[in-house]
Amino acid sequence: MEDLYRGEEVCLAQLFLQTDVAYTSLSELGELALVEFRDLNSDLNAFQRKYVCEIRRCEDVERIIGYIENEIERANIDIPDLEGNPKAPQHREFQDIKLDVEQLERELREVESNRVKLNKNRQELLEYSYMLRLSQGCVEKSGALQRDDSLLSVYEEFSSLDKELLILETEDDSSHTMAAKLSFVSGVVSAQHLPSMERMLWRGCHGHMVLHHVPIPELMQNANTGEFVRSCVFLVSYWGEQIGMKVRKICECYHCHIYPYPESKQQQRNLVLEMHTRIEDIKLVLQRTEDYVQQKLHEAVASVGMWRVRVRKMKAIYHTMNMCRDTTASGCLVSEVWCPARDLSRLQHVLEHCSARGGHSIPHSFLNCIPTQEPHPTVMRTNKFTSAFQNIVDSYGVASYREVNPTLYTLITFPFLFAVMFGDFGHGLLMTLFALWLVLTEQRQARLAAHNEIWQMFFNGRYMILLMGLFSIYTGLIYNDCFSKSLVIFPSSWNVSAMFTHGPWQKETLKGSKVLSLDPNVTGVFSGPYPFGIDPVWNLAVNRLSFLNSYKMKMSIILGVFHMTFGVVLSLFNLVHFGRRADIFLVFVPQLVFLLSLFGYLVLLILQKWVAWGPMDSARAPSILVHFINMVLFPSTDGTIFLFRGQRGLQQFLMVLVLGSGPILLLGKPLYLYRQQRRRMCRPYRQAACARRRMENDEEDLPLMGGDGNDVVIMSGEVESDFVDRVDEKVQVDIGEEFMYRLIHTIEYCLGCVSNTASYLRLWALSLAHTQLSEVLWEMVMSSALQLPRVASAELWTRRAIGAILLFPAFALFVTLTFSVLIIMEGLSAFLHALRLHWVEFQSKFYTGTGYKFTPFSFKSILEGGAFQ
Repeated sequence: MEDLYRGEEVCLAQLFLQTDVAYTSLSELGELALVEFRDLNSDLNAFQRKYVCEIRRCEDVERIIGYIENEIERANIDIPDLEGNPKAPQHREFQDIKLDVEQLERELREVESNRVKLNKNRQELLEYSYMLRLSQGCVEKSGALQRDDSLLSVYEEFSSLDKELLILETEDDSSHTMAAKLSFVSGVVSAQHLPSMERMLWRGCHGHMVLHHVPIPELMQNANTGEFVRSCVFLVSYWGEQIGMKVRKICECYHCHIYPYPESKQQQRNLVLEMHTRIEDIKLVLQRTEDYVQQKLHEAVASVGMWRVRVRKMKAIYHTMNMCRDTTASGCLVSEVWCPARDLSRLQHVLEHCSARGGHSIPHSFLNCIPTQEPHPTVMRTNKFTSAFQNIVDSYGVASYREVNPTLYTLITFPFLFAVMFGDFGHGLLMTLFALWLVLTEQRQARLAAHNEIWQMFFNGRYMILLMGLFSIYTGLIYNDCFSKSLVIFPSSWNVSAMFTHGPWQKETLKGSKVLSLDPNVTGVFSGPYPFGIDPVWNLAVNRLSFLNSYKMKMSIILGVFHMTFGVVLSLFNLVHFGRRADIFLVFVPQLVFLLSLFGYLVLLILQKWVAWGPMDSARAPSILVHFINMVLFPSTDGTIFLFRGQRGLQQFLMVLVLGSGPILLLGKPLYLYRQQRRRMCRPYRQAACARRRMENDEEDLPLMGGDGNDVVIMSGEVESDFVDRVDEKVQVDIGEEFMYRLIHTIEYCLGCVSNTASYLRLWALSLAHTQLSEVLWEMVMSSALQLPRVASAELWTRRAIGAILLFPAFALFVTLTFSVLIIMEGLSAFLHALRLHWVEFQSKFYTGTGYKFTPFSFKSILEGGAFQ
């Protein structure tokens, strides 16, 4: 917690690494994450650095590993999580990895190429087989070789002029001559291209052809795209060589697969049998190829994760070595690193150990701490409990070096303010159980979170959710609220029966009045304060809502003032640590006086009224709002009831403090700086005056100075006047800037105290909204289901059965709405408002957040984030 309070001390060091052990040293530093390297070669681009060739080789191997991983994913093989932490490879080990992955890549690509060819051949054989079987019917329709009456089907397709020519030709020639002129073009075409191709054939051939087509019953794979599409077998019958050339060109334009058609049925049968045999052989070869690929991938899956990690570590090392300055003469790499002060001994030990491993009896690698005025990085060591809270603070801004870190206090204040707005025992219990489940099963949940970004947010904030749930249980007990119903933990402090026994109530009183008030002055009605939280009797009161409003509003103001005051007090620790003692009296004290004189006094009035005025005399209790307004207006006090003795004098004294703190905030720091700079300005003037007096008293030594004394005095006056003018100009500029800065911040702080106090009323508003939503949900869903249907003729067991049937869907709806609306949506709303209260109202009082994070050279962060420095 000490490191989380203000961060660790960081120093800038120079590392001198021998070239032969630099790789090993950086490998060890990457595992330990001790230092952050600075780029000493920022004037060079990436291609001008020394180790660009090594990085390129690592990237080539990474590319091959990525290809292998893609093939493993395509084969639906799960890559197991890497066990252990493999070290960065040495040069010989990297060569072995490179040879292995290149050999595996060649085999996979060769097998893939053969598989593509085999699939293409199989696809062609399937299409050819379908074409032979399905086109038989088309040939029988167009086959003039077998029957003369088949010419009628062709005859009907032609135009009237072509019909006359065909009749004349038929009379002159025999049927064998006609058969010799009839030719076929057969193949397979995509179903979506078929209508367009048919129109193009008809227009291009002027009708001197006949097209028959039959759809293929199964989907065929496109050889180019790999998609499965509908295809059709087509058969074009035509006469003449020129028409045949047109038909073939048109078919090629539509990417048709054209296959030769056999001349006889016997050849057709033989081809079908041959196609079937070849298809079966290709299927067998493809199966064996797939088995071989699976075997190779299963062998590689055990090593591919280790290969990737080791190569990326090697690449990260060379990236870091490119940030070092290479001194060829001394044979070492010089680098500058930021390192936490308490890790310097570990860093020195690593350098000595790596030098010893390199065979050097005397360590040639060493470090040297160098002083610097540059802004240091901020080191905040966190664990799985504090990391979520630190991320919330860092989202506002990273703490400046050695600045007070709000995370230490946010650990408690953030979940508590959330619970003030979310206070419900039942909802807090559900949230706590959910967080406990995440904590107890965190190893299994961590694996799930690695593949789901939304679940990762819940998992990383599991301890925050746990604290928010526990505090919600506490505030729910304070509010006495559990799913909008009160809990009777202790007996009520109010007794209704005493109003009948010792008071004026009678039975007729109940009949004639809808609303009655309990009188605490009657003996036995009020027995004292409720032991813990709100008395459950208020759940039955008509003015319950107004009571809760009054209580939660005052509680919000008290919490807000304490929260802001604590933020102002924390600024004192920063001022003391950085030695800004003038700001303690000229900034911190006026700010604290202004805040406490106004709003601290308001809190005092609230607490005084709670303590001094009880239920017995609550009707005569004065209004806090009226007293707070009178504090500023100074009205007459005739008939005014004060909360305590001496209240008027105290209010006048506090207003004097408020009116006095404003000018101090505005003018104190500029006047102080002006006085300090005037002192520095007058110091050389006084020194020159003393020198002048010494020269006047020592007139005998004037000839030795090469002139008379008047010349020297005049020259000193000129130099002195020029110096005063320059300093006066600098003083005016600095004081003017400081005055404008203090003017802006004084107005911002004074107005911010008012607006920030009002902003804390969101604690009251959201708590009230959460309570009302819970009550509405209960009344609309569960209360309606719990009321049995009142049917006079129905028996008791029938009413109970109907009520039980209605209760199950009502309870399911109640649970669904409770989780989705009251826990998730309302919880997110309360979370965002608590975040706003910490960022604006709390952290703005003391936290600048203008630093930058310490990002060490770490293999773990590189492998998780996928980026290099």
